[in-house]
Amino acid sequence: MTRLIKVKNIAIGGGAVIPVQSMLNVPTSDTVSSLRQIRKLEKAGCDLVRLTVNDAAAAKALPEIVAKSPVPLIADIHFDYRMALAALEAGIAKLRINPGNIGDKKRVKLVAEAAGEKGVPIRIGVNSGSLREDVRKKVLAGHLSLGLAMGRHALAEAKALEKYGFEDIVLSVKATSVTETVRAYEFLHENCDFPLHLGITEAGRLEDALLKSGAGLGALLLKGIGDTLRISITGPVEKEAEAGRKLLQFLGLRPYGPEVVSCPTCGRTKVEVEKISREVSRALSKDPELRDYQCKVAVMGCAVNGPGEAAAAEAGLAGGSDCFLLFAKGKALRKVSPREAVPALLQALRNIKNAKRLK
Repeated sequence: MTRLIKVKNIAIGGGAVIPVQSMLNVPTSDTVSSLRQIRKLEKAGCDLVRLTVNDAAAAKALPEIVAKSPVPLIADIHFDYRMALAALEAGIAKLRINPGNIGDKKRVKLVAEAAGEKGVPIRIGVNSGSLREDVRKKVLAGHLSLGLAMGRHALAEAKALEKYGFEDIVLSVKATSVTETVRAYEFLHENCDFPLHLGITEAGRLEDALLKSGAGLGALLLKGIGDTLRISITGPVEKEAEAGRKLLQFLGLRPYGPEVVSCPTCGRTKVEVEKISREVSRALSKDPELRDYQCKVAVMGCAVNGPGEAAAAEAGLAGGSDCFLLFAKGKALRKVSPREAVPALLQALRNIKNAKRLK
């Protein structure tokens, strides 16, 4: 088991629930846009939010953003160690640095000592695009695999912090390659007890990012590797938080409310499964009574797998000929028209939830 660290009220490692992270894509100096995006992320289920502190304007805006943020914030620092010190003074909850690119050892020591005094953890982030030049040359020459190179590099940087008595360390080793990313995290899992922040870097637009991150992060999480995660997406940041939540829910690692399952449909289907399942998901997310209800809801298209899947869910719909059969707690209740289907399903879920509350 990895060591436990605390980022304000959020635990990372030590068997704690896995937090979901994301990063702002607006200038930190723009406090209005930054806070608006932070609130969007928090609403989407994000536990920790990272933002760049890359210049004096960003550092100046940070105290206000920290004070008004509904979630703990992480300062992303590159090249200028003074930005790390400014972020710590502003009350940041965590730093993300690459010690190899912020200057000589004296500067690393200053950051480690300042973070230690304030009880602020540090994530050492090693990406495939930010390896030390000597390490990069070995990888390009074929003398060292990228995954092993990233893993070794991260451990070396962690030891640099430990020399100064700093131990609240999280490691990340992200590559664009799913295979090399998995190898890097497996190496760290075998060779240290630092909590691990999972991610596939530069994973691309939504469709590609979901597949790449699902494959890589899913493989690691199913092996018990990983203590926090970010699914990187070229697109709206709230999609990252939503995807992270869903991945953890689908792996059975963290409950997040109703899970809607639906069939891919086939030539037997005589109802609009895609339309109905979309309406069910939307209605559940907006229903104050049901949006946090931990249950499975099924929307199925025909009589082959439909009744079985619907009956196995808390409540479900199995398609027929221009109608659905409504199920609740494994029992068929009645036939409903497509127009009645969504309201009837939601009401069945409310009845089940209320009955549980009364027991």
